[in-house]
Amino acid sequence: MKICQKSEPNFAELTKEEVFEQFFKSYYSRLVYFAYQILADKSKAEDIVQEAFIKFWDHKEEVTMNPVAIKNFLYSTVKNSSLNIVRHEKVVEKYKSNFTPAEVEETTVVNYIIQSEVLAEIHQAIQTLPESCQRISRMGYLEGMKNHEIAATLGISINTVKTQKQRAMQLLRLRLNPETFALLLVLFDYPFC
Repeated sequence: MKICQKSEPNFAELTKEEVFEQFFKSYYSRLVYFAYQILADKSKAEDIVQEAFIKFWDHKEEVTMNPVAIKNFLYSTVKNSSLNIVRHEKVVEKYKSNFTPAEVEETTVVNYIIQSEVLAEIHQAIQTLPESCQRISRMGYLEGMKNHEIAATLGISINTVKTQKQRAMQLLRLRLNPETFALLLVLFDYPFC
């Protein structure tokens, strides 16, 4: 008894569109199953296979219209894309496991809002200082420069820097409410006056 095999169409007689359609009908399900074996996600597997066929269509001029070459192209494309997704997911998982963000509670969010508002108030108060106090305060408190670095940068004496910083603190004490001023002292590690 002879088993009837479905004969492969003669690709030389078909247009590229017909070849594409034949391969899509014949290989779509197989390729989805192949990708699913790697990804364990049917939706992603279907997307990968669709992208492989789109890539085949985009490169149809470069791919030989030989059934073996087309089949190899499609399987290689699906395999590589699937493995890229697996690698990407491993990187994402590794990142998530190393950097699990702390649970953000309502009180934490409120604290962040308060900190932002206090810092904005401090910056605003520093902007109201006379220019020399303002410049030295920014360099010393906001940029973290030491007194001798400020003096060297501005070409002034260290005593002038200290005097201007002291003057800035006196003016800020008058311009800020007591709680904000206390936070300013803590934030900038300023010795209590």
